[in-house]
Amino acid sequence: MNATCWNLDASVGELLLHTGVTGRAAKLGHNLTIAMKAWEATVSWDGDGPVAAELTVEVSSLDVLRGDGGVKSLSGPEKALARSNALGALDADRFPAITFHTDSIEKIDDGYRLTGSLDIHGLTRPQTVDLHTEGLGDAWRVSCEAVVCQSEFGVKPYSLFLGSVKVADNVTVTFTASWAKDD
Repeated sequence: MNATCWNLDASVGELLLHTGVTGRAAKLGHNLTIAMKAWEATVSWDGDGPVAAELTVEVSSLDVLRGDGGVKSLSGPEKALARSNALGALDADRFPAITFHTDSIEKIDDGYRLTGSLDIHGLTRPQTVDLHTEGLGDAWRVSCEAVVCQSEFGVKPYSLFLGSVKVADNVTVTFTASWAKDD
């Protein structure tokens, strides 16, 4: 088979961040679901398997979808404030992109193990992701979940009330995409 390249973006899937809340007054805070609305992934294939993958996410595309928990529902202005706080913590003006590049791809039972480098906030750390693949007849679906520790990338989790309520250091990242198979 010839080498092939797949280009994916937000039109075929979603990239979500799920935050938690810690601190003495954690019950006051919200567990946020945040969508990254602008991202691009490129997967290079050679033969029957992928040989390289890259993901680039525009930090400014961050959108707070909802907040679960808390004393009351998360209002529109509170979503806007949470977005502003997140962009500030990520220093989006100085570091406008988050990237992941594979160093190796290994076949596993239900997909592929991607081992590579994740760059957030100007710091690069190793990251491994198990990407699950599924054939749906005339379409493909891929999904994964990974945990990223903000402080390992120099990101200080947002807090208020002298740390009584703060965003948990670990953020769960989920990714799902589906697209039609080529004829």
